[in-house]
Amino acid sequence: MNSILIYEEEAYAIRGAIFEVYKEMKNGYREEVYQQCLELELSARGIAFQSKPELHVIYKGTPIEKTYIPDLVCYGKIIVELKTVTTLADEHRAQLLNYLRLTKMRLGLLVNFASYPKVVIERWVLGPNNRDNLEYLAKPQ
Repeated sequence: MNSILIYEEEAYAIRGAIFEVYKEMKNGYREEVYQQCLELELSARGIAFQSKPELHVIYKGTPIEKTYIPDLVCYGKIIVELKTVTTLADEHRAQLLNYLRLTKMRLGLLVNFASYPKVVIERWVLGPNNRDNLEYLAKPQ
């Protein structure tokens, strides 16, 4: 596996905010709590983000009614999806893949705040042709 580190500085800054939230809150809260805490931490660190942007699905050039809503888009180019589950599953990864494909963004962070003793962050990169060649790049921190 070749390692592609895109948006390395931006991802590092986001991970720092995630670690701070976990350090302060630990695990055991609902996803919405971590969402609000992370938004406060990102703001305090001057990290630009959009909370719960609505993504429209396009089928053969025609928008359909179904929309998707990722938790955060940071720096206008990194999707951050938050979870509070025992273990991240393929359905969570597929959700992130859909977000990346819809936005044509290349980097996604899948975060599980329910893990113990550390928060789990998976770093995923969508290939340059925006196809299903999602490459898993990093194990939990």
